[in-house]
Amino acid sequence: MTDILIDTSDSVTTLTLNRVAKKNSFTTAMYSAMADALTQAQADASVRVVVFQGHETIFSSGNDIADFLKNPPTSVDAPVFQFLRAINLFTKPIIAAVCGPAVGIGTTMLFHCDLVYAGDNAAFAMPFVNLGVCPEAASSLLAPQRMGYGRAAEALLLGEPFLAESALEMGLVSRIVPPAEANALARRQAQKLATKPMASLLATKQLMKQGQASLVAQRMAEEAVIFGRMLGEPAAREAFSAFMEKRQPDFSSF
Repeated sequence: MTDILIDTSDSVTTLTLNRVAKKNSFTTAMYSAMADALTQAQADASVRVVVFQGHETIFSSGNDIADFLKNPPTSVDAPVFQFLRAINLFTKPIIAAVCGPAVGIGTTMLFHCDLVYAGDNAAFAMPFVNLGVCPEAASSLLAPQRMGYGRAAEALLLGEPFLAESALEMGLVSRIVPPAEANALARRQAQKLATKPMASLLATKQLMKQGQASLVAQRMAEEAVIFGRMLGEPAAREAFSAFMEKRQPDFSSF
């Protein structure tokens, strides 16, 4: 079974996270597949919109820790960073349908989506500090901008989750619907966008993001370097060991 299902029809490319048994946790191969799909959708003039969706019970639990430890992103050219650069540079509209947990990059990738529709069971979390690392996807820049510094600090420093209602209030989410309706709503909105003049969509997105793109790219690069360095430090080793051993980490000496 393919962990990323890719379907292109009616000018919309839909990427479905299809690893529900593993809580749609991301592997290196999945990041590569998503980066390639975005690159192809960007180059394909017949594709006007991209949709990311998961299952009505889970969007993504973040990185698959076992795969992550086997293939750590110690280089800025690691597949995860290729995916993040691709989603940041994608010029066409991106829609996400998010139900259930969206952890780590499952949340930070949403800062790069133009429309996000959440099930009322959605729960977002960015627990990077709890894993002894730092934020990625330029979330250290975009989270304070979108959420306000205080809420971003709670989310990033404490790693505490926040629910769909808070995400809607902060502007991370466009609308909340019952979980069974989220993917269908994202598809309907994508089809609406696909009927509009492509030049107008591209120009409008570019204008809204103008002045921000270089800052986001720079912050992504800075985060990637720091993230890779911190992976080899004692706090991260303790955090990941504790996760694999199903115990609480002990950071008292770090």
